[in-house]
Amino acid sequence: MIATLLTTIAAVLPLAAGHSSIFHPSMYGFNVTDKTFPYDNRPVAPLFDMTFSQWWFHGHLDHPPNPGDIFNLPAGKAATTEIACNKGATSYFNSSDGGDIRNPANPNDVCPGSGMDVYHTTGFDDLTGCALAIAYKNDAKDVKPEDFTVFSVNQTCVWTRFTDFQVPARMPPCPEGGCICAWFWIHSPNSGGEQNYMNGFKCNITSPTSNVALAKPKVPRRCGADPNNQKMQSAPANCTYGAKQPFYWFNKEQNNMFEGAFSPPIYKDLYNFVDGAQNDIFVDSYSSLPDPAPNAAMPVLADVPNGAPSSSPTSVPAGSPTATQRVGTNSTTLLTDQAASSNHCKVKPPTANIAARSLGYRHSADRSIWSMTKRSRRLQAGKRSSLWHIF
Repeated sequence: MIATLLTTIAAVLPLAAGHSSIFHPSMYGFNVTDKTFPYDNRPVAPLFDMTFSQWWFHGHLDHPPNPGDIFNLPAGKAATTEIACNKGATSYFNSSDGGDIRNPANPNDVCPGSGMDVYHTTGFDDLTGCALAIAYKNDAKDVKPEDFTVFSVNQTCVWTRFTDFQVPARMPPCPEGGCICAWFWIHSPNSGGEQNYMNGFKCNITSPTSNVALAKPKVPRRCGADPNNQKMQSAPANCTYGAKQPFYWFNKEQNNMFEGAFSPPIYKDLYNFVDGAQNDIFVDSYSSLPDPAPNAAMPVLADVPNGAPSSSPTSVPAGSPTATQRVGTNSTTLLTDQAASSNHCKVKPPTANIAARSLGYRHSADRSIWSMTKRSRRLQAGKRSSLWHIF
């Protein structure tokens, strides 16, 4: 039924000139065109109101990458992706039907010749972030939705063609033949209808230094302040901490999120997805991890020697008389006086090209979990109180 409907729509409407996708030869569906399916199922086509077989891996599982095409993810460093609304706007224009449409005056142009509404945003403050997730299996047809763990988030995505995703330093090596990864994006409700984006690709962790496994990913929870829904206060104890699944939303089958059309799940602090590497996704990341609930005890991070987790399990209220924060009933100190006095908590003024490039920050693997000035490129020196409102 849905295929018939989509075929009818495709016959009477021009091809979508917008939307977005990552592009790389390691993708499933890298060479899919508007003619491959009975409907427009190019990687940039949005996914909504579809059956599982249609939205899962964008329906491209039978269009795998060529042997040897793999996307390398350097442990502890940034992986640079190319995101565009047309393959012709990327380095891989040679295999695009329309040829090279890159903008020589702006190599970071996501959609040359089009406005930002084409990639579903009203501006920099309307960005909702996108994510990379990984499954430690070497056959995409063996991967199930619950196998994917989000390991990196770029909160200012989609904004530039070249977009960095920070890879946790402790990522373990992939099995022989590599891992399976996917890119996920849900755009702002202010910039178009309810839509999902998912594109799978073959990937491999390079230069791994750890064999610690990822924890079993759980479903994210909406726990941050949500003024648009008259929720002015965050509920940190109600967040999902540690390994989290991507959002599966607004399709006919196997959703894990059930928010309404005007309150889509987004890869931001609202769901406890920090900007950058998700460093608390490992089986040893927490010494205590209670089930989330509004009045639950807060989780306690473990003392991890190689790459401290980046998701802080508590937020210090603005104007707090002390920087030392104790959580739950066990009064575990998560922030020492030494950390409180460090220069990590000094707000740095934003640079002039912040809005021009949404490339992830670079940092050492063993940075403190409290180095928040580097966690968000949107933090402004004039809004110091927001430094502690991480949810």
